[in-house]
Amino acid sequence: MIEQPALHLGPWQVLDILVVAAILYQLYRLTRGTAAIRIFLGVLAVYLVYQIVDALQMRMLAEILGQFIGVGVIALLIVFQQELRQFLLLIGNRQMLSGMPTWLQRLLGRSPASESGDHGWEALSEGLEECRKRGLGALVVLSRNADPRTVATDMRDVDARLTPAMVVALFEKASPLHDGAACISRGRIEWAGGILPVTGRIDLPAQYGTRHRAALGISEQTDAIALVLSEESGSYSIARGGRLTSRIEPAKLVDRIAEAMAAV
Repeated sequence: MIEQPALHLGPWQVLDILVVAAILYQLYRLTRGTAAIRIFLGVLAVYLVYQIVDALQMRMLAEILGQFIGVGVIALLIVFQQELRQFLLLIGNRQMLSGMPTWLQRLLGRSPASESGDHGWEALSEGLEECRKRGLGALVVLSRNADPRTVATDMRDVDARLTPAMVVALFEKASPLHDGAACISRGRIEWAGGILPVTGRIDLPAQYGTRHRAALGISEQTDAIALVLSEESGSYSIARGGRLTSRIEPAKLVDRIAEAMAAV
């Protein structure tokens, strides 16, 4: 009887397992709640059937499934194009670097979140509260390290100081920019009227409209924070890292914005 060699599990093997687990977890985060996860499970089922058929030496069926899997890599690149793009964006996202030392974050061009400070959240909150009283909706992108311009389109440069009056003026229904998103960076309104990429998730509640889906989309593809004021319900929501926190009380809006901006 041939003895099987004992499984050697050294530090490099443990690291290998942890890296693969981290990659799979990030892929799961990107595909969670989307049609892509169903496609992935279907491909996995075909692969498992192929392994079983090959083990049973069913040559013809194994040959057919083998050819299907052989060209399936190209098909997967096409089907998962959006998810792969998000995964590559995630690699350069500050969320992937947040566990590194402060000096290393600075070396890689990322300023630590603790240095973000206050950039006029009181003025933003006052402006949004006035919008809420007037029955207006709003979508605001708070830029961090990644530039939202890389994924947004049709924005108009504003470059104005952040004041409550400016926030109301941008989202008034008479404004030509009210349907799009406004971007705030370092206490200034950089642009407005931008069209954001919407999330591909299909598990969102029906009450989440286009603004909420766009907020999730920009937070999935960049490290920006997206703030939503619902025109229908008048409630506030914050999207960060592909997660949406809803029903934020107006009195706690400033604190929640500061927490989201300081979080890694």
